[in-house]
Amino acid sequence: MIFRYLDIDTYILKKTHISFLIKLPSVKDTWLFNCTEGSQFDFLNKSLKINNLSKIIIPNLHVLSISGLLGLLSTLNLIGRIKSLHIYAPIELKYYLDLGKKYSKTNFSYVIYIHVLKTGLIINQYGSRIYTTNYYGFYEFFIVQSELCGTFSLDQAKFNHLLPGPLYGKLKKGFTFLMPDGFSLYGYNLTSTSNLGCQICCLFSYFYRNKHFNSLQFSRIVLLV
Repeated sequence: MIFRYLDIDTYILKKTHISFLIKLPSVKDTWLFNCTEGSQFDFLNKSLKINNLSKIIIPNLHVLSISGLLGLLSTLNLIGRIKSLHIYAPIELKYYLDLGKKYSKTNFSYVIYIHVLKTGLIINQYGSRIYTTNYYGFYEFFIVQSELCGTFSLDQAKFNHLLPGPLYGKLKKGFTFLMPDGFSLYGYNLTSTSNLGCQICCLFSYFYRNKHFNSLQFSRIVLLV
């Protein structure tokens, strides 16, 4: 998982209506949070393929959060996009898009699915999950990436006379097996170091709240947006 605009050594980033990307290189998928003005040019400046954009998360309908949305959608239409796009936003965004298409006399060549934001798990794909809570009318997000297992060593497996099969998958996940002769086979000895997961919190308040304290102390990055 790759984050744009985030310094890996920065734990708290303060900026009003921040816009950032989550890039999943393994599946060539990109998720966008907020769509500020000129978002399509940001893709070009960062050498990112705009057609890999699959999800847009809009926490509110403030002009700074959606000022670049119609332009971005039109750009996708101009480059001939055909695969669908998923937008997670308050229900009122539908009316904004309908009015935008009406007055610009534009129809998109691809399907746009609008998912209404609600409390709970909203996205669960590719080992990444996004949860949302509603805090006095503001949606806040918790982005969690699961720990990824290390690379399984086929050479080590062959050295231990292990035949290919479902056993490989178990060993890669770190399981331990006791063989009939009493020999213990440890999965971690056959895999490289696992990639630690991470958690990002996107909050709208600078004030302390007890219900978030336990989550925040384990978060790698906290965004006050």
